Amino acid sequence: MKKIGKYEFNDSEQANSKIEALGTHTTEFGDVVPTHDHSIVRLGYIVLEEAEYNASGEITKPAVLSDKYHVDVLWSNLEADEDGNYDHPYGWKSYSVDIDNDGVHAFLGLNYNQYKF
Repeated sequence: MKKIGKYEFNDSEQANSKIEALGTHTTEFGDVVPTHDHSIVRLGYIVLEEAEYNASGEITKPAVLSDKYHVDVLWSNLEADEDGNYDHPYGWKSYSVDIDNDGVHAFLGLNYNQYKF
């Protein structure tokens, strides 16, 4: 079963720690690769309000960025609980956010509202 989760972390270090805890392997060439089949997109500090510019292209109002580090995950092969329900993997639920649309990122062909927890 595939599910989509959207998450907010305090910073990139916290997000990377949670992502690495899902499992990694270091190849013979020193590359660190995941040992799971989830799709993870690090969005970073997303733009909440676009910058405004004058006719000369100068910024008249700077962009407003989120103070949280955002990550989207397409979870694959999750197991249902005894009632047939799915939940965020252990330790991820407290960072989850629920929005009404795909937000700034979508997984190609998958509607967030159809695949969210």
